[in-house]
Amino acid sequence: MSNASPRPVAAPRSFGAINSLGLWTLYKKEVRRFLKVVTQTVLAPVATTLLYMTVFAVALGSGRAAVHGVSFVEFLAPGLILMGLLNNAFANTSSSILVSKVQGNAVDFLMPPLSALELEIAFIGGAVTRGVLVAAVTALTLVPFVNVMPVHFWAVAYFGIGAAAMLGMIGIIGGLWAEKFDHMAAVTTFVITPLTFLSGTFYSISRLPEPVRLISQFNPFFYMIDGFRYGFTGFADGSLTVGVVLVGAINLVLAVICYRLLRAGWRLKT
Repeated sequence: MSNASPRPVAAPRSFGAINSLGLWTLYKKEVRRFLKVVTQTVLAPVATTLLYMTVFAVALGSGRAAVHGVSFVEFLAPGLILMGLLNNAFANTSSSILVSKVQGNAVDFLMPPLSALELEIAFIGGAVTRGVLVAAVTALTLVPFVNVMPVHFWAVAYFGIGAAAMLGMIGIIGGLWAEKFDHMAAVTTFVITPLTFLSGTFYSISRLPEPVRLISQFNPFFYMIDGFRYGFTGFADGSLTVGVVLVGAINLVLAVICYRLLRAGWRLKT
């Protein structure tokens, strides 16, 4: 008879109410994914913003009248910064989920003991990190050319992070819905870009005739850009109260939708 003692049986791991280790791991994966190609994901958007700023400053800057008491380039800068934030927050979640589906490795985040809420938080966290990083680098790059010192930090933080979270959740929905890259390109071309360009990024809606001005106030992107610009310039075209409530309400609705879709594994498990 063998006198060898039996091997101890490992106890099952307990993660508690929240699998913080798994959530943190997925978040780091989302961040490292875009940092590995930082030239494409961070530096390229910054270069694009600088080109926009150069074109508008050269073509219109010197001859364009001040907007609400600030120069045109100072009015334009916050809109361009937030535009880069919006596009990159959306791209982070949408591309991550779509690439996982196309390559067949969505199982990498479906198999671990992660709840739908933990998946959602990790994906949104990655989107917010990329969006805020692009916005911060863009702002620092613009410092030598235009004043981008915040006047109301709460507005910059609330509307900046709220906008990144909103586009991150739209990216989750888009990534789950899309079956190929053409579908995602269509969402960007026909939804995200028009809403961004028609939201007062390059102009003040106070200069628009009716009913175009009224229609612009139904665009949620207008309130994000208007509130973000208020944080830098101290003025707003629309109601800040409406903007704060609307951004919060839309994010809450999107959070519920994303949670339900991830919990059901919509277009992930089939």
